Amino acid sequence: MNLKEINEVTEEEFLKNYKPYDYERPSLTVDMILFTLDDEEEKDLKKVPEKVLKVLLIKRKNHPFKNCWAIPGGFVDINENIEDAVYRELKEETNIDNVYLEQLYTWGDVNRDPRMRVVSTSYMALVNKENINVKAGDDAADAAWFTIKKKIIKTEDTKIISQIILENVAEDIKIVYEITENIEIKGYNKNSKFEIKLIEGDRGLAFDHVKILNYSLERMRNKVQYTTIAFSLLPKEFTLMELQQVYELLLGRTLVKQNFRRWISPMVSKTDKVKSNRAYRPSSLYILNKSYIINEIKNI
Repeated sequence: MNLKEINEVTEEEFLKNYKPYDYERPSLTVDMILFTLDDEEEKDLKKVPEKVLKVLLIKRKNHPFKNCWAIPGGFVDINENIEDAVYRELKEETNIDNVYLEQLYTWGDVNRDPRMRVVSTSYMALVNKENINVKAGDDAADAAWFTIKKKIIKTEDTKIISQIILENVAEDIKIVYEITENIEIKGYNKNSKFEIKLIEGDRGLAFDHVKILNYSLERMRNKVQYTTIAFSLLPKEFTLMELQQVYELLLGRTLVKQNFRRWISPMVSKTDKVKSNRAYRPSSLYILNKSYIINEIKNI
C-alpha cells in the first residue's frame, strides 16, 4: 500500500491490512530491586548495632548466566500489563507479593542480553525486612539478602571511581565491582559514561544488573532528601538514632546529630514508648508524622 492509498483508506481498513511482523521487535522484561535494612552483628551489647543496607538477589536456575546471582525479574507476557508482570515475576522468583514497587528506569542497550534484543524496565522498593518472607520460587535456584555498599575511591574533576561491594556471609560470597564514571558536559547538561570491572568474586552478577544497582543507589540517594522514602526501611516505631543511621546509609555520608534532629523534627512525632532491649540507655520511640507536607522537605 503506497502513501496515496494509505491517505484514502479509513483507519479501520488500514489496521486490517497492517502487518506488524514486517518489523523486528525487542522482547520486554521487568527487573525488581528490593532494598531493606538490617542490623550488623555487634558483640558489644553496650553499643547500638550499626545498620547495613541489603538488596534481594536470586540465583539463576537456567541459562544464560546459570548459577549467577541476579536481580529478580523476567519476561512480560504478550497479553499482560507491565505492572502485572512485575508482581507475578516477583512472586514466582522470591515468593513475595506484599510490597509496593515504583518504576525506576528503562534499560535498552543492544547487547545487554546474549539471547536476543531485550529491553527491561526496572522497579524499586524499600521494604521492612520484618514484613518480608523470602523463599526461592519455581523460577530461581535460591534467593537471599546481600549487604550492599558503595564507596568512593577517587574523585577528579571529570572522573569518579567507586566500588560496589555485595556480600552474603552465610553463603561465603563477596562480589566487588570497580565503577569509573566519566563525566562530560554537553551544553548545560551532565552526561556520564560508565566503565564497570569485576575485581573480586568468582563470577559477577548476571546481565547488566550491577549497572542497574548502581543507578538504584544513586536514585535512592537523591530521593531520600525530598521524600519520606527512608521511613519505609524502618518499623512503624523507631528511635532517632536508627532513623539517622538510615539517612547516613542512603546518603553515603555522616550527619551531624544536632543538625539532623533539627531537620527531621517536623517529620516525626514522639510516642510514650522507649526501646531498651540491650544494655545501652533506653531511647524514646518515634513515628512518622503523616500530616507533614512532603513538598516542604528541604535537602539536608
